[in-house]
Amino acid sequence: MSRIRVAVATGTLLAACATVPAVIPSAQAAAATPGFHVRDGRLLDANNKDFVMRGVNHAHAWYPSKTKQALKDIKAKGANTVRVVLGTGDQWTKNDTADVTRVVSQCKANRLICVLEAHDTTGYGEAGAAVPLSKAVDYWLSVKGALVGQEKYVLVNIGNEPYGNTQYAAWTKDTKKAISRLRSAGLDHTLMVDAPNWGQDWSFTMRDNAAGVLAADPDRNTVFDVHMYGVYDTPAEVSAYLNRFTAAKLPIVVGEFGHLHSDGNPDENAIMATAQSKGIGYLGWSWGGNGSGVEYLDLVQDFDARRLTGWGKRLFDGTNGIKATAKEASVFGGSRQQDLPTA
Repeated sequence: MSRIRVAVATGTLLAACATVPAVIPSAQAAAATPGFHVRDGRLLDANNKDFVMRGVNHAHAWYPSKTKQALKDIKAKGANTVRVVLGTGDQWTKNDTADVTRVVSQCKANRLICVLEAHDTTGYGEAGAAVPLSKAVDYWLSVKGALVGQEKYVLVNIGNEPYGNTQYAAWTKDTKKAISRLRSAGLDHTLMVDAPNWGQDWSFTMRDNAAGVLAADPDRNTVFDVHMYGVYDTPAEVSAYLNRFTAAKLPIVVGEFGHLHSDGNPDENAIMATAQSKGIGYLGWSWGGNGSGVEYLDLVQDFDARRLTGWGKRLFDGTNGIKATAKEASVFGGSRQQDLPTA
């Protein structure tokens, strides 16, 4: 999520649209690396255990001094995953190799799976300072030393919300090219790709091209990330979108969502309930530090874990919340390993 949110274009998620293919290519296989991998639409860890993300986003790029304690607190609240905001140096200060190495080490020390995301792509084509996915790829290659060897613990989220509400038709081509460049450079991590339209995919661009994007990944190791804010304000819209992925055996994660937003009132109860029933990961936005009128999305006040907001209480302690549903990744050797969801 950008700190200044641009209103999403009007549209209904139930509108007629091109149909997603019913199945992905039969050639899909797990990556050859001993890390996270995709199989039959599920995200598996290095021990071939099903892993469902339950966690939050943390704005490391803007609040690096808060990260060490934040990760400890996020884990203590029950999360198994944290999505970490990084700057590529194009729009926000670059988080270099040494810094990324520290973040990964701190995630591992707290037994948290680390989803690293490059934030400078947010709203490209509509936000004037945003950069294309190609610049995000340049960034990942520049910090490659912090990533290689961490495939058991790290997912690479190529670029946050890589298109706004204009020029998003290029999403498919640019996403395939970004994946190809990362694979050619030797990155064998599970890759996570965000939807266009400020992450909300109201145009169904990601939904209707996801099978082709996955097939273009030589490792078949890509997870799709939708952000659910005002577009997803009814249970029908939430389930319709997510069901299209699960029915087609395409791996999907709700990488950001909230309980309120300037572009509408997301149905957080439906998002969490649907994710739980389908075995889909979710990551709430965000631990703290929100500004520009969306301070209500802070899960804790002033980065103080003792001061949960109403949103924080809902996400961590409520029905289908993190505390009740999160299971630690088996790579950490814990007893709470994830079982496959029951239909």
